[in-house]
Amino acid sequence: MQVDLILGKLEEIVEANFVSNRMEDLYIYSQDPGASLSRQVDYVVMPESVEQVQEIVKLANKEKIPIIPMGGGLTLSGLVIPLKGGIVMDMKRMNKIVEINESSRYALLEAGVTSGQLLAYLNKNYPELEPPIPDAPPSVTIAGNALIHGSGYLSQKFGDHGSMINGIEVVLADGDVYKFGSCAVSDYWFTRGPIPDLIGLFISSFGTMGIITKLSIKLFPKHKMRDIVFGLCKDPNVLPELISSITFSDVAEDILLGIQDKPDWMKGYTFIIVYITGDSEEELNDKTKSLKKMYRKGNARYMKVPKQIEEIFLEKPQFAAKAADFRKGGGFEYVGAFIPLQLIPNLIQIGTEISLNHGIVPTLGARLIGQGHSAMFFISYSFNRADPKDMENARDALHETNKAVLEIGGIPWKAEVEGQKLIMEKMNPNYKKLLKNIKNLIDPNGIMNPGNWEV
Repeated sequence: MQVDLILGKLEEIVEANFVSNRMEDLYIYSQDPGASLSRQVDYVVMPESVEQVQEIVKLANKEKIPIIPMGGGLTLSGLVIPLKGGIVMDMKRMNKIVEINESSRYALLEAGVTSGQLLAYLNKNYPELEPPIPDAPPSVTIAGNALIHGSGYLSQKFGDHGSMINGIEVVLADGDVYKFGSCAVSDYWFTRGPIPDLIGLFISSFGTMGIITKLSIKLFPKHKMRDIVFGLCKDPNVLPELISSITFSDVAEDILLGIQDKPDWMKGYTFIIVYITGDSEEELNDKTKSLKKMYRKGNARYMKVPKQIEEIFLEKPQFAAKAADFRKGGGFEYVGAFIPLQLIPNLIQIGTEISLNHGIVPTLGARLIGQGHSAMFFISYSFNRADPKDMENARDALHETNKAVLEIGGIPWKAEVEGQKLIMEKMNPNYKKLLKNIKNLIDPNGIMNPGNWEV
């Protein structure tokens, strides 16, 4: 079908103001904040309802046009940049907070609701509840982050954000609407079982299975008070046992590790950043005393946090990029990896060596997930966005790290296409076969974000 005819049909669905194939409008959709190469986009469309999403998908499926859903566009690994052209579906207009269920503690949201929007709404109307949100700008979408196994300040206690999804509404490639979780049976979006749980198919599949239009996410009680207790460690080899002891004690809401070579006084240390919560000063003081004892016993030492640093670290959300950009040009890319706790010292060494080999200031960190059952480890590679060679250098470092992560037994998180290929090389053959069969069954024309997770 001719370009103008496709454009005209999209305009009939969403009105002319919310669809474009003009180069000046497509430019921002051809790239993301990371180091991925820009690619061609043919159309951008902004639906306002699930019915409009259905009609767009039916058109794309009939004409065999790739379609790529986009939330906040902040994944940094090119997951919403079309690999094979096509339609980028920008979900920002679908931004209704449909329901806050206070007694069962969940939020039912359209796919375009941002973390800043939900936080502001809860702070005003439900101040005793808080949502799971990542260390990212407030324009990140709740659905987009949960659907890539994102994590945030509640993840140490309650798991990654993918595990906090109760239910989803999805438009598949046939244009029909499907519901998964309790909402498939009940009017309440309160849990994933006790029916066969198919929600996992849509988490970390990067839009290759369908387009999520609504999502129910768990909410949690918010304590009155919050503080941080810093520890300082010279030997990374003591970290697994020390962190394990902290998670066993159940005093921590959140546990972060930070390793970086700038400023100079931070070089050579691992910073252990433990967040504690409570409803009284006495409760916080008791938790602080316990942590100080654990630091001493674990060959680390307590560090008094300067006021200006404390204010930055207590921000919610804490914008992690503030500590990541050490290069002229304002760019940073990072490898995230889910790893077992015992691999933290290995990845500190690997990440430091790769950074130095590529002339990049070492900047590494980790967040504990699910009370120590795993860690999300990240290595940040800053680059000059105006320098193509510097961007290529960051991509090379990213690729080396993905390979190293897989070699030691971890799994790259929200991996770009090259990282996905490395994962699939190590993937169990029957897992890969089943993934392919499921994909072919629900998307026979291959229109859903093609090029990602291609077996």
